[in-house]
Amino acid sequence: MNVAVDFAVLQTERKAPVLDAVPSRLEVRLACSQAEVRAAQELRYRVFFEEMGAKPSSAVAALKCDFDMYDAVADHLLVIDAAKRGSDAVVGTYRLIRKEAAMRVGGFYTAGEFDIAPLMAYPGKVLELGRSCVAPAYRNRAAMQLLWQGIASYANEHDIDLLFGCASLPGLIPELLAGDLSYLHHFHLAPPELRVQALPANRVEMNMIAKENINQRRAFSSLPPLVKGYLRIGGFIGEGAAMDRDFGTIDVCLMMPLKQVEDRYSRHYGCQAKEATPE
Repeated sequence: MNVAVDFAVLQTERKAPVLDAVPSRLEVRLACSQAEVRAAQELRYRVFFEEMGAKPSSAVAALKCDFDMYDAVADHLLVIDAAKRGSDAVVGTYRLIRKEAAMRVGGFYTAGEFDIAPLMAYPGKVLELGRSCVAPAYRNRAAMQLLWQGIASYANEHDIDLLFGCASLPGLIPELLAGDLSYLHHFHLAPPELRVQALPANRVEMNMIAKENINQRRAFSSLPPLVKGYLRIGGFIGEGAAMDRDFGTIDVCLMMPLKQVEDRYSRHYGCQAKEATPE
């Protein structure tokens, strides 16, 4: 699929407002051209396939950019280094898909791994987050804080009530991730009305270690930084994980009702932010 053509058909060119900026050379805003979307896809390719070892399709490998049909209907949040030029200026990205956009391509990306019926029935507006990555030299608090500020501004602009998406744990051997998965299952499971389920084909059961045998502090510290970030601001997960063989990961579905996250977001990602650990 030629994503550039699809993007031109399904999205109009628009002036992209700066959602937030910091007193530095970095800014965060939405992509406003095919070239900027392509730069985000090229960054994703370098991180997911070249650095992390995911298996590209022949088309992805030939173009050296990570793309799929969802890119054409998504908004692409970018962290841009104003000191750089061309595609190298895009140093961080997040893919944002609203429900009405997802329906134009048959549904959300997350639905390929999880039964998201509870999210489709959610009474408020939902936003899928995905394809998050940051260039190695920019993996610090500032870049991630900018992305989260951009998401918060976007969610406010579109009256979003709930964020969700897949988050990955590295590796395909569930037993090696037993501590992480069991900790998430016992201490961060979504309430029943939002508890999506991993689809049977690639389902990985998470309850492998009894709750009383888990050291919460140690388990939390071993999680990937992105997953910890979601949990710090009030996120919770669905039941069961999903094995993603192409990306070499085991995925969980994370959800965050925004009315429950605002205070935690301010505390952990605002100017008073500090490291948090489980209580």
